Amino acid sequence: MRDPIARKVTELKPSGIRKFFDIVSEMKDAISLGVGEPDFDTPWHIRDEGIYSLEKGRTFYTSNSGLKELRSEISKYVEASQGINYDPVSEVLITVGGSEAIDLACRALLNPGDEVIVPEPSYVSYVPCVIMAGGVPVTVDLKEENEFRLQQSELENAITEKTKLLVLPYPNNPTGAIMEKEDLERLADLIIKNDIYIISDEIYSELSYKEKHVSIISLPGMKERTIYINGFSKAYAMTGWRLGYACGPENILKEMTKLHQFCIMCAPTTSQYAAIEALRHGQRDVDEMREAYNGRRRFLMHEFKEMGLKCFEPYGAFYVFPSIKEFGMSSEDFCTELLKEKKVAVVPGTAFGDCGEGFVRISYAYSIDNLKIALERIREFLQERRG
Repeated sequence: MRDPIARKVTELKPSGIRKFFDIVSEMKDAISLGVGEPDFDTPWHIRDEGIYSLEKGRTFYTSNSGLKELRSEISKYVEASQGINYDPVSEVLITVGGSEAIDLACRALLNPGDEVIVPEPSYVSYVPCVIMAGGVPVTVDLKEENEFRLQQSELENAITEKTKLLVLPYPNNPTGAIMEKEDLERLADLIIKNDIYIISDEIYSELSYKEKHVSIISLPGMKERTIYINGFSKAYAMTGWRLGYACGPENILKEMTKLHQFCIMCAPTTSQYAAIEALRHGQRDVDEMREAYNGRRRFLMHEFKEMGLKCFEPYGAFYVFPSIKEFGMSSEDFCTELLKEKKVAVVPGTAFGDCGEGFVRISYAYSIDNLKIALERIREFLQERRG
C-alpha cells in the first residue's frame, strides 16, 4: 500500500510541550508549571449567561461570521482599547479560538513560496500554520539582551523580495516579552516600505503589567495591512469555551470567512453568548485576575533573584523564561531531570524554537501555594547541580 499521509504533515514536529504533561498526569505529587491556562474558573456571570443560552434553546448555528451582537461588542472593545474602529459586519470574524484565526489568516494570504517572518521563541502554532498554508517560515532569533523584543535591524535582515507576512506575537508566549509603542514605531516604516502584511496575535493583551498594551493597529498605516487576532481564553479564563476573533481589512476578512465557512461553519453558539456577557460586564474580573498574576510574577522574580537564577523581567502574559545556561545542560535534559528528581514540570525553551535552547518556560497561572512548593523544589535542584 502507498503511504497515506501527506509528507508536509509527517515532516511537522509534534509539539514539544505535551511530552512532559503526559508524564505528569501519571506521576504522584508532581506539580506542573507548564500549561498556559488560567487557574481561575470562568467568572460566574459569564458561565451563567452560557447556561441561560442553553436553557433558552439557543443551540442553533449562528451566521458564519458569528453573532452580530458579539461582533458589535468586539468592535466597541477594540475602539475603546486601541482607538481603531472595525465594521462589525464586514471586518470582524468570530473563530474557534485564536488558533483558528491564525490558521485562516495564513491560508487566506499565502501563495506557495511566500515567506513569513516568525520571531522566536514564540507560540508553537505559527510555523506549522505557515507550512500547511504553503508558505515558507523565516525565523528570527530574538535575544535576551533585547528583552526578546523584535529589533528593526533583525526585521530588516530577514526581509527578502518573497516576504509577504510578519507575525507579531506580543505579549509573548513563552517569554512574557512586550513591545511598547516606540518599539512598534521603529518597525512601521520598514513594514510599509516593503509592503508587508501583519498577523498580530494579541491574545495576552489584557495581561500587560508595565503599562497599557499598545497594538500595532493603532499606528498610522497599520490597520490596513494587519490581521488583529484576540480572544477570550486568557483574559477571561475561558480556554475551554474555544472562542477567538480576527479583525482586519474587509477584502481579507471576506476570504477568511469563506474558509471558516467550509471548515467550521461557525464558532460555538453558547460560547458566543457567554462572550457578549464577558465584554459587557467582565472588565472587573479581568482587572482582578491581572492583579493576581502580577503578584505571582513579582514573587517569581524575587525568588529567582534569591536563588541566583538569571531571568529578564517579563511584563506580559503569565510566563517567565529563565536562563539555565550556567548548568551546561540542554533545556530538554534540564526539564527531564527536574521532573524525574523533583517532580516539577516546566517546558524546554526549544519547544518554542531552536533559539530557546538554554531557557525554560515556567507558567505562573497557578496558585501561590503551588508556586511556593514548586520553587522550593527547584531551589533544591539548582543547589544540587551547583554542588
